[in-house]
Amino acid sequence: MPKQVMKVVILCGGLGTRLREETEYRPKPMVPIGGRPILWHIMNRYAAYGFHEFILCLGYKGEMIKDYFLRYRTHTSDFTLKLGLDGEAAVEYHSPSREREWSVTFVDTGERAMTGARIKRIERFIDGETFLLTYGDGLADIDVSALLACHRRHGRIGTVTSVHPGPSRFGKLALDGDRIVQFVEKPEAHDGYISGGFFVFQREFFRYVSEDDECVLEREPLQQLTKDGQLMAYRHHGYWQCMDTYRDYQQLNEVWERGQAPWTVVAPPARRKTSRSLTQALRTA
Repeated sequence: MPKQVMKVVILCGGLGTRLREETEYRPKPMVPIGGRPILWHIMNRYAAYGFHEFILCLGYKGEMIKDYFLRYRTHTSDFTLKLGLDGEAAVEYHSPSREREWSVTFVDTGERAMTGARIKRIERFIDGETFLLTYGDGLADIDVSALLACHRRHGRIGTVTSVHPGPSRFGKLALDGDRIVQFVEKPEAHDGYISGGFFVFQREFFRYVSEDDECVLEREPLQQLTKDGQLMAYRHHGYWQCMDTYRDYQQLNEVWERGQAPWTVVAPPARRKTSRSLTQALRTA
């Protein structure tokens, strides 16, 4: 698929308190699914659709994310280390890197900042009119190209992927067709659509967020965008799962171990393999 120069912003800075069994030791985006951080799986999905430029909004234990990517080849490859007599070491890698086209910008957006504040703090790194945004803890077999096409068709400021899995920590969406008429953060119970993340925004969205640590994306920014008639829905009917709790973490790894991870893509969608062969291919990548 041809490379598309559009930034993918990923929120990676939260404390992940409901997954304390894992996040006490590492940031949630670094919690492993099938031996790779969930963050890698998210990035790999976007990259399969030609989006290779990422901005990571770091916060809690962000240095661990930086370290992982700074030593990415040694973390993910077989290699031979030759120790020279002069103290210099030479490394020969035996595994090709499919991520060689990735460009990753690491931005410290504050340890205690909320999601809206983190987005505002990366504004200077967005050099186009449109950008993609998602959370660092959700996986889906989303068709990113179809999501972007939906956004371009309606011409509004924002698009959010709507899913229908049952109660969630994500905001409830009330829809009139594909137009969102109400956005409610973390409803107690409901049986309608919810926000699954995987947003597309125009630059104008930065007017709705502030650098105040207490600015929460899912509250005033999205609610005001909704009131202005500028938030639309892309309906996703496939697989979607967030990693909010330890049980979610276990379920995602169980899906992977069964060779049935729907979010895996190692080829352009037109030539997509079965879920089982995709998972096996990623295991050997």
